[in-house]
Amino acid sequence: MQFLVFLIAYPLLWLVSILPFPVFYALSDVLYFLMYYVVGYRKKTVKANLALALPNRTDQERLQIEKKFYHHLCDLFLEMTKTMTMSSTEMNKRFVITNPELLKEYEKKGKSIMLLASHYASWEWLITLNLNTSFQGVGVYKKLSNKYFDTLIKDIRSKYNTQLVVTRETIALISSNQKKGILSIYGLASDQSPKNDRISHWDYFMGVEVPVHTGAEMLAKKYDLSVLFAKVEKTKRGHYKATLIPLSDHPKLAADFDITHRFIQEVEKQIYQAPEYYFWTHKRWKHQR
Repeated sequence: MQFLVFLIAYPLLWLVSILPFPVFYALSDVLYFLMYYVVGYRKKTVKANLALALPNRTDQERLQIEKKFYHHLCDLFLEMTKTMTMSSTEMNKRFVITNPELLKEYEKKGKSIMLLASHYASWEWLITLNLNTSFQGVGVYKKLSNKYFDTLIKDIRSKYNTQLVVTRETIALISSNQKKGILSIYGLASDQSPKNDRISHWDYFMGVEVPVHTGAEMLAKKYDLSVLFAKVEKTKRGHYKATLIPLSDHPKLAADFDITHRFIQEVEKQIYQAPEYYFWTHKRWKHQR
């Protein structure tokens, strides 16, 4: 059954990926209408998240954010599909790294990097970092249940020589790379809610005390990885820019959970600036204290 679903879906995804951008985004508009007005995909979750995280906004303001978010969500899904056939030239045109010289500085230091990102704007297109550095790009991801779609997602995210690794294999890979002297950038989107059995620390996120992921900080401390935050902004439809912000060059000297806290603060700044680009469909606040 998994193969049959993939067999039907793959040709459609490929056809979508080769559409001219005006037609491509017209299709996204149609998808938005179906997802928001017909299917109502996770609207209760989105409304609850917005009310909790943005209590100072009026009902009308939150409704506008909600609609803009669904528009962006459809763009985001199709843009991931577009990555299948988009050239590196086009990708660099649409996803700009504002301060690539910072990567050159870290190359000279000879230290690997832990790159923290959030589910905001277009974290998928951060794979373009590999076009701007000699570091080995590594993306940490969660494996999909459908093995055929999992392979497809890996192929898409592995463009430009990005290496994909599932969460449980991350420590082994970092340890191996450190021993071999392979300088790498390890990318993690760490702003979602951890599972019950992995809760070890609580912090305030958008004014609500919730459990937070601390694995990235733990790995940075253990392997002495410089920690950067990728601030991604949507400049206009189909165009993004990313600014790399240092969080810690000496993680072993940082107080426990300080790096994690600084990361959360950076994510909050993004959301307050333009909340419609955050991934509101996730149940980020399902655990509260």
